[in-house]
Amino acid sequence: MKPHLLLSALLAGAFAYLPVWATDLAAAQDWSLSADGGYVLDHRAGLAWPRCVEGMQWTGKTCTGKPQLLDRAEATALAAERWKAEGVGWRIPRAAELQRLVDKSLSPPGLNPILFPAAPGQWHWSSTSNVSAPSVNQYTYGNIAQGRAGDNARQAAMINGWAVNLSTGEARGDAARASKLPVRLVRPMPVQ
Repeated sequence: MKPHLLLSALLAGAFAYLPVWATDLAAAQDWSLSADGGYVLDHRAGLAWPRCVEGMQWTGKTCTGKPQLLDRAEATALAAERWKAEGVGWRIPRAAELQRLVDKSLSPPGLNPILFPAAPGQWHWSSTSNVSAPSVNQYTYGNIAQGRAGDNARQAAMINGWAVNLSTGEARGDAARASKLPVRLVRPMPVQ
């Protein structure tokens, strides 16, 4: 191959990857660590994520201990207790917020081990709830005969909640609220 053709091919290849690199660079600028290293700061969303799940402790280098496994009511109560005790808006994150933590560029995908060391990559509670039950005309004869008035969907929403698998980013709305899952609380990012 002639030198100028080889150079052209190399430059074309380099420019083909530029948008991906620029996207990765922009995404990397969305995240940083707090001054004490205990939080991952999401600048785009304005959130501060503890580096450890509830039940684990930050040592300055990693997370130690065992994740605390809570049902949905216990997770909600824990967030409320921390908010009251610390005066900071602690809460259970929404499913989309948890999914944003999953780094799909890793092989296999999951939480970035530099930002979230020793993180369990399993299902975690989210605060997302089903807000739309299927619309059913309760006066239609077929629905009355079969007992379909939307009650089943409403009952399922009362006994199930949304969880996110932090190994894959998958979110599901059929996690039994009595299930014991890890919780990664989130709070607003402190004003710098």
